[in-house]
Amino acid sequence: MKYFWYPVTWEQPYNVKETKNNKVMASEEIIIPVLGILLPIIITLGAFIMIVYLRKFQNIERMMILEKGLDPNSFKRDRMAPGSIRWSLLLIGIGIGFLMGYWLDRSFDMEEVGYFSMLFIFGGLGLGLAYFFEERKGKG
Repeated sequence: MKYFWYPVTWEQPYNVKETKNNKVMASEEIIIPVLGILLPIIITLGAFIMIVYLRKFQNIERMMILEKGLDPNSFKRDRMAPGSIRWSLLLIGIGIGFLMGYWLDRSFDMEEVGYFSMLFIFGGLGLGLAYFFEERKGKG
């Protein structure tokens, strides 16, 4: 280990950790790359397994309905309105949320808090408005 001479004492540099065999390695140097590699693989495998099991259970349920002699199409839920209304109002709400977050950031110097809160508030309002339109269309 190299020592540096300072006018008062001989000291080690403050950011160096000495371990066996004079190898310097922090736990962050190991954990972060390993997680960076394994996390996407685990998430992808988990999503794939979830989709496979959902399809398997849907097939089992459908086969049980057929065994009882019932029509499987009678158990399907019909959507009241197409998803385009829901998605359009959600994206409009998110856009307004970004705009309001930008305004809060510039006016009150709120940084990220304004963006995230306004995204969720106006996105939720957009979904609520879509639900209101779907219910009104279903009744009328």
